[in-house]
Amino acid sequence: MNPQTIGIIGFLAMVTLIFLRVPVAIALGVSGVVGYAILNGWTQSLLVFGKVPLTFASAYDLSVVPLFVLMGSIAAHSGMARELFQSINTMFSGRRGTLATATIGACAALGAVSGSSVAMVATMSQVAVPEMRRAGYDERLALGAVVAGGTLGILIPPSVMLIFYGLTAVQSIPQLFAAGMIPGILLASLQIGVIKIATWIAPHWAPVSPRASWRERARASIGMWKLLFIFVLSIGGIYAGWFSPTEAAAVGTFATIVIASATGQLTFKQFADSVIEASRTTAMLFFILLGAIMFSYFIVQTQIATNLAAWVVSLSLPPVMVIIVIVLFYIVLGSFLESLTMIIITVPVFAPLAQSLGYDLVWFGVLLVVLIEVGLIHPPMGMNLFVLQAQLPDAKLGHMYVGSAMFLAANAVLIALLIAFPDIAMWLPRLLY
Repeated sequence: MNPQTIGIIGFLAMVTLIFLRVPVAIALGVSGVVGYAILNGWTQSLLVFGKVPLTFASAYDLSVVPLFVLMGSIAAHSGMARELFQSINTMFSGRRGTLATATIGACAALGAVSGSSVAMVATMSQVAVPEMRRAGYDERLALGAVVAGGTLGILIPPSVMLIFYGLTAVQSIPQLFAAGMIPGILLASLQIGVIKIATWIAPHWAPVSPRASWRERARASIGMWKLLFIFVLSIGGIYAGWFSPTEAAAVGTFATIVIASATGQLTFKQFADSVIEASRTTAMLFFILLGAIMFSYFIVQTQIATNLAAWVVSLSLPPVMVIIVIVLFYIVLGSFLESLTMIIITVPVFAPLAQSLGYDLVWFGVLLVVLIEVGLIHPPMGMNLFVLQAQLPDAKLGHMYVGSAMFLAANAVLIALLIAFPDIAMWLPRLLY
């Protein structure tokens, strides 16, 4: 049996284990270790597997992940997220669908200090949905806005998914952060456009909010200074050359703790809860990554990526057609795989292929994250849907499906624009670097 066949069998075995509800990290690790052993023997496989945790744990670049996760967790537990939502709601008052628009705006702004989509949905489901229910919003619009808005957390920097992509594809994390900025803002604008169209077609889905005075709006805008300061300090510090990404994460986290404590928004219990939540999230991400690294070693040994790239090049298809096929593949894959798993097991295959076709891997990383966002919200298996269901057990699954499907139009437009105009992602990195 040739290595490529073994690789395909190993991939199918891994997917089967996930379908059987085996934890993703274990499914990846077992498939990788057994597959590597079949190719190179058990002795070599166990030696490699024994070195992976130590090599992984000593990687300094990975320390950026728990720091950014902790920063977002503190912002959520201290009430900054609720304050931000109320400020944006006041600023956009007097229009139909203001609360839904404020949800997207708050998710975009909160995404600037949080890198986790799951954390965003968990936070905003408790902040925004009760407000929209009290105001008489249709459940489909209210739930869809939270599910879709939550995806902005993995595109607008700092993004945990962009960090993991950068580590996997060996790309500059600051460049990836810069490349995700404009597409992230554009996606938030497109999602607000979906709200406007939906409330124009069905006005009864959202009432017109009372109009706030200009003084109230000015006061509300001042309330956004905390997150704006943290974003400028951490992310702006990277581009200004003051900090490395890891140092920026540490400075941003420290600034979040100081500001929240100084303004009386962070108690010791809230801080402890934030640390516990960040620790659990980080442990989950790292455990998955450990298994995925072993699986990627196995996939590299099969040379599937090299052979696939050579085969596609031999077909002489236009590069854009290959990218479209990759887009469709990721949309299907997102139906049953978790986002980090998608990055780890597919980047070693598709990144070399995209590079061989002349595409910049920084651009490809942004496109990949947008595709992962689609997987997070499209029915029936979107991770954000399950998170929202866990936070709001009384929410109807059908309403969640309709609401999330409605916002997929925004992602579809952004994907088309990124393929047609790559400079949407690449203009800012070229300007800064």
